[in-house]
Amino acid sequence: MNDNMSRRRLLKDLALASLLWPASNPAWAQAKLNKNPFALGVASGSATHDSVVLWTRLFDPGLFSSNIPDETIPVKWEIARDEAFSQMVQEGVSPAVPGLAHSVHAEVRRLPADQWFYYRFMVGTHVSPTGRTRTFAAPGQTSQALKVAFASCQHYELGYFNAYPHVVAEQPDLMVFLGDYIYEYPPAKAGVRSVDGSWCLTLSDYRKRYALYKQDKDLQQVHACCPWLVTWDDHEVQNDYAGLQEGSGGTVLTDFRKRRAAAYQAYYEHMPLKSSVLTQGLQGLEDGAEVRIYDQYRFGNLLAISMLDCRQYRSPQACTPGGKTGSGVVDKNSCTALSQDDRSLLGMAQEQWLDKQLQQSTQHTWNVIAQSTLFGACIFRSSSGPKVWNDGWDGYPDARKRLVSQLITHKVPNPVILGGDVHANWVGYIKEDYDKPDSKTIGVEFCGTSISSYDAHVSASTPRNNPHFVFADGTRKGYLIATITSTEIRMHLRVVKDHRTRVSDIETLASFKVAAGASRIEPVST
Repeated sequence: MNDNMSRRRLLKDLALASLLWPASNPAWAQAKLNKNPFALGVASGSATHDSVVLWTRLFDPGLFSSNIPDETIPVKWEIARDEAFSQMVQEGVSPAVPGLAHSVHAEVRRLPADQWFYYRFMVGTHVSPTGRTRTFAAPGQTSQALKVAFASCQHYELGYFNAYPHVVAEQPDLMVFLGDYIYEYPPAKAGVRSVDGSWCLTLSDYRKRYALYKQDKDLQQVHACCPWLVTWDDHEVQNDYAGLQEGSGGTVLTDFRKRRAAAYQAYYEHMPLKSSVLTQGLQGLEDGAEVRIYDQYRFGNLLAISMLDCRQYRSPQACTPGGKTGSGVVDKNSCTALSQDDRSLLGMAQEQWLDKQLQQSTQHTWNVIAQSTLFGACIFRSSSGPKVWNDGWDGYPDARKRLVSQLITHKVPNPVILGGDVHANWVGYIKEDYDKPDSKTIGVEFCGTSISSYDAHVSASTPRNNPHFVFADGTRKGYLIATITSTEIRMHLRVVKDHRTRVSDIETLASFKVAAGASRIEPVST
C-alpha cells in the first residue's frame, strides 16, 4: 500500500473512531474473533467530575504483531454501579480501528459526580476483565479525603512490577504515572526478564513494546483498580531527547521527527487519553504537531493536579560534554548557556498555560504540580567547582525560577511538586532561591523512586550540599501513596524488599506529613 493510500485509510479510520455507535447496533456481537482479544487488559483515565475515558486494545496474545483482522471492529462497553452490571449507568459501542492498533478510547460523559463505577468491554462472544473507575467531586463541592498513588520508571527487563499488587491493596482513588512507562532499549544483559527485538525505532517496534508491558498481570491489575493520570518522560521515545532533537543511545536516525511521531502515536494508542490530545490528528504528528498531554484536573475544592509535559517542548540540553546531544554532568559556573533566560523545560506556551491555571489556585486547598523529574536544585560538589545534571531542572534554572515566581505571585495555597525519573526518593522544600538556603520556603516536593529501573547513586554528601532536601535514598524500588485531606497530606514512601523476584513483600521506608498552610515537612512514625 503506497503512502497516499495509507494516509487515506488512516484518515477514514480516524473519522470512524470519532463516532459512538448505539449499543443496540448488533455488529459488535457478530465480530468473529477466534481468541479472546482482551489480552492487554483494560484501563480508565482522564477522569473528571462527570466524565472518564475507558480504554482497551484488541490484541491476539499469540503474536506480537496483532493478528486481529485488518478492519474496523465495533466494541461494546458498559459502565455500571455494581460489579454484576445489574445497575447499568451507560453503555455504548466504539470502533477499534486498525490505524490505531485496534485501541478503544471510549469517552463517557454525563456521569454523576463523586461515585465509583465498574466497566467492561465486549466483542463477539468475548468479555474483557472488569475494571473499576470513578468520578470526583464537582468544582466548588466539598471533597472527602483522597488517596493518590504516584509511580514512575518501570523497566521490564530489570525487574518485576511487584509493587503494583500492593498499590491495588491500598485501594487508591487515583494513580498518577510520572513517566518512563516503557523503555526503548534492546534486551538488557543483566535483566531478570527478556525483551524481544532491539531498539524501538518504528511504530511497529513501539507497539510491540507496549504489548509486552501490558501483558504483565500486575500492571493490568493496577490499571483496572482506579483511574489514571499520565505524563511521559524520555524513554517513551528515546533517552534524553529534547523536543525535536534526538537524544542519546541506539541507532542515529536521519529522521528523528518520524521516530518521535511513531512513539507518540503508540503512547496514545495504549493510554486512557482523550482524543483531543491529538491536536491535529495523527496526520500532523510527522510534521511535528503536538500531542497535548498537559492538563489540569480538579477534585472539588480539595485538590487541583496540573499534569505537565517536560519533554515535547523543551530547549536542548546545555553544554553536554563532547558536543553530543542528550544529557551530561556540566560545570555550573562555566556553562553560561544554563542561564539563558529564553531556555525552557516546558516551552513558553505551556509555561503561560500553567500561569493561568495557578491564577485560579485559591479555589483549592492543595495545588499539586505533577511532572516527570526532580525539581529542587541538586548540586554535586567537586574540586573543580559545582556540577549539575543538565537534563533536569538544574539544566534550566531560569525556567525553574519562573515557575517558583508564579507560585509566589499568585499566592498559590499549599503547592506540592511531584516528580520521578531519578530512580530515588527525595523529599524537600521548594525554595524562592535555591542558591540561598535561608530564602523563603514556598512549598514542598516529593520525588518518587522507580518501580523497577536501575538504582540511583545518592551520595551521603548530596543532601548535605543541598539543605532544602530532608530525605534522600536511591537504593529501593516502590511508589508513593498520599492521603490528602483538607487539613494535611500524609505521604508514605513504600518500597519492595526485592524488585527482582516475581512476588515481594512491601514496607514503608519513611512517612511524612504536611499541614495545610504550614509548608513544613514533619516525619511520621511508621
